[in-house]
Parts: sequence; structure tokens; C-alpha cells
Amino acid sequence: MRRDVFQAIADPTRREIINLIAYEPLNLNSIADNFKISRPAISQQMKILIECGLVEVKQQGRERYCEAKLDELRQVADWVEQYRRLWAERFDLMDDLIEVFKADELKASDKKSDKKKKHKKKKHKKDHGSDKK
Repeated sequence: MRRDVFQAIADPTRREIINLIAYEPLNLNSIADNFKISRPAISQQMKILIECGLVEVKQQGRERYCEAKLDELRQVADWVEQYRRLWAERFDLMDDLIEVFKADELKASDKKSDKKKKHKKKKHKKDHGSDKK
């Protein structure tokens, strides 16, 4: 049975196994040594990763080495990319809206400042004008 790559990355243990063998192949014992679960449990996780096409096991002498085949993760990247673009567009629109709000706020602030200045001028004229009488 061929599983899909999303099933493989759904489990944190499988993600950690992928991280472990992403840069260098390891044998099953070396992989199992990194976890607090049983060797049969690791073997079950490896079986799923193999079925998903993310791991290939190669025999080298008496050892079986597990090697990551990360090309299958392209499916995940492609799926995520559509949403990354969507959210990037939404954030761009939000940035534009924030700029409009800032400009409106600045205009309103300038109008208030102008009104205060005019009011002070009128008050100043009124106060100084009454001194002359």
C-alpha cells in the first residue's frame, strides 16, 4: 500500500527520523538509539516512511542503512506554497490599508493642530485687542 507524504510528516517521531537521516544514512539501531520508544515501534515508523517514499533502505554488508529521499516533500512544499502566496497577498493588502489609516490619522491630526492654532490666534487677538481699549 502506498501512503501519501502528508501521512509521513503527520507524526512527530517520523519527522524526527527524517531529520536524523536527512544528511547522512543511518542504520536502524542508530536511529532507534535516538528515541525512547521500542525498536519495533521505530520499525513501524520506518515502514510508513518507506511506503510514503521518503526513506529507502539499502543493504551494506550485514547492516541496513536508511537514507532519506526528500524529493517527495516537494508535494508538501507545493501545497503549502499556495497558502503562503494567499497570506502574502492578504498581508500586502493589510499593509496598504494600514498606510491609508496612517495617512488619514495624520491628516486628522494636522486639521486639529490647524484649528488649535487658529483658535489661539483668535484668542490672542481678542486678549490683546481688549488691552488697547
